[in-house]
Amino acid sequence: MSHSPTQTDAVIIGAGPVGLFQIFELGLLEIKAHVIDSLPEVGGQCIELYPDKPIYDIPAIPVCTGRELTNNLLKQIEPFGAQFHLGQEVTKLERQADGRFLIITSQDKHFLSKTVFIAAGVGAFQPRTINLDGIDRFIGKQLFYHVKSPEQFTGKRIVICGGGDAALDWAIHFSEIAASVTLIHRRDEFKAAPKSIARMRELCANHQLELLIGQVSGYEASDDQLKEITFTNIDSETKQIPLDDLLVFFGLSPKLGPISDWGLNIDRKQICVDTHKFQTSIPGIYAVGDINVYPGKKKLILSGFHEAALAAFAAAEYLNPEKQIQLQYTTTSPKLHKALGVKSPTFE
Repeated sequence: MSHSPTQTDAVIIGAGPVGLFQIFELGLLEIKAHVIDSLPEVGGQCIELYPDKPIYDIPAIPVCTGRELTNNLLKQIEPFGAQFHLGQEVTKLERQADGRFLIITSQDKHFLSKTVFIAAGVGAFQPRTINLDGIDRFIGKQLFYHVKSPEQFTGKRIVICGGGDAALDWAIHFSEIAASVTLIHRRDEFKAAPKSIARMRELCANHQLELLIGQVSGYEASDDQLKEITFTNIDSETKQIPLDDLLVFFGLSPKLGPISDWGLNIDRKQICVDTHKFQTSIPGIYAVGDINVYPGKKKLILSGFHEAALAAFAAAEYLNPEKQIQLQYTTTSPKLHKALGVKSPTFE
């Protein structure tokens, strides 16, 4: 093997809420994990699709946003030191002669893991792209689907396409530092937090932000530079808008991708598992959360948390078949208190 792979007991594919909780459940059983996700930050759908929208069905938390849930999960797993490998997709998963799994990512990182947990939601998320012939050549130069370095847009003429949280949040942010910001959406209705919509309209009223209802229908380029886009409104009238950068936030499209090539039993783009171990058709590979299917499956975050707990115990037995795995409680177990870095309470 040309690469020296990272050797580990567990690799988790997917860093959404269920993948993060999988780290916690494995950590309680002294199983260290590496986590791979195709998105550039942790949180999965919670962060990408509804970071500031309320979630009401997390036990003992009456209401929290997707961002708050993600941050709380990250705090909860801090004691277990999981290593994250973000912005890359698993392109190969293959069982080796010794029973371990070779995992290779799109960034050519190699892992040898004894177990694998697929917590990939509904698959690897890819940004929905703008459909203009030839414009892909500007991706990462003047066309962006993610913002990694906000400061690079300082003083720029920016056009932002989209009507969700990401589009409005960045339009509001860049209105403070960009030379100009034009927000384009196909209709005058937005799927974003009410406070963001109100702030966007306030900025428009103060001429700090321009809102156009319609769509980008073309572009002009010269000297390999994107110079302007053609905007078409709902009355089919067009105008040219000069720009330095085009930011597109049309949401994310889930794709099963390479998972379909891993030899797993799949039913309608979902991975079949049992309800005892949440193990797939390949021993040592588990699937939890929205990616799996079984009789009575409900696609709820709390269901994924339950699946992660049982999958962790199953993996502990798989890794140590001669050892009896004891069920311990975080309320009373000194061993778990030590793992969590908390002081054991004294009960009288």
